[in-house]
Amino acid sequence: MNALAATNRNFKLASRLLGLDSKIEKSLLIPFREIKVECSIPKDDGTLATYVGFRIQHDNSRGPMKGGIRYHPEVEPDEVNALAQLMTWKTAVANLPYGGAKGGIGVDPSELSASELERLTRVFTQKIHDLIGVHTDVPAPDMGTGPQTMAWILDEYSKFHGHSPAVVTGKPIDLGGSLGRDAATGRGVLFATEALLNEYGKSVSGQRFVIQGFGNVGSWAAQLINEKGGKIVAVSDITGAIKNSNGLDIPSLLKYSKENRGIKGFHGGDSIDPKSILVEDCDVLIPAALGGVINRYFHISQI
Repeated sequence: MNALAATNRNFKLASRLLGLDSKIEKSLLIPFREIKVECSIPKDDGTLATYVGFRIQHDNSRGPMKGGIRYHPEVEPDEVNALAQLMTWKTAVANLPYGGAKGGIGVDPSELSASELERLTRVFTQKIHDLIGVHTDVPAPDMGTGPQTMAWILDEYSKFHGHSPAVVTGKPIDLGGSLGRDAATGRGVLFATEALLNEYGKSVSGQRFVIQGFGNVGSWAAQLINEKGGKIVAVSDITGAIKNSNGLDIPSLLKYSKENRGIKGFHGGDSIDPKSILVEDCDVLIPAALGGVINRYFHISQI
């Protein structure tokens, strides 16, 4: 079952529990707008590269649509559609005046230089600028993107519509970004983990953690959990996976990962097979990479 099928199934189950009218259910399963664009850029070596960009705008009943933009090789319509729909439900459950949207480009950002990523982002923005906006659809960072990506979108969008800092969230502080935004999702992971452990009369301190994914979310979660006394015994990212049963030196790992664009080669732990990260011995497993990693073939025992 792919991401969209799973999301639709879950929504239908919730719809029946809520007693929603079948006509409302059907209308909420269909996205407001689906956008697919060609993004061709000259690479640094003079060759031409073409990528496909997507923006799915699911629903605007509660306000402007809102959702991230991810750069990843596996970005495809069904995944983006599912994530856009989930944004609609998340903002509604949190009672925020937004609808749901999501976007992305099928590209491995690690294979592009900074100048190539800038050109790609600006071309993508040129193709969708008339369909996003403060009162329409507000993009945000996601996997493979960050404050710099949002700064490029803001700058390119402003060429067409005038200076519009509110067109994206997650931008640099100097351009009107919010303090604490970088850490926000990782901090949410910490809060959720604390709440779960509290149910079992436990705290973060002294627990052993494994984190799959060491991007923005996973690295901040690791830092905050480490500060609370949790022991991070294994982590993985797109470059590899490492383990230290005595606990990884998280400040050193964060510095190394930033300088080397990944954790591969870090000497404070033993290299392990990234595929084994989900079954490493721990008290708490945090999947902070792509979705769909826990399925019928992989089950987590209760704490």
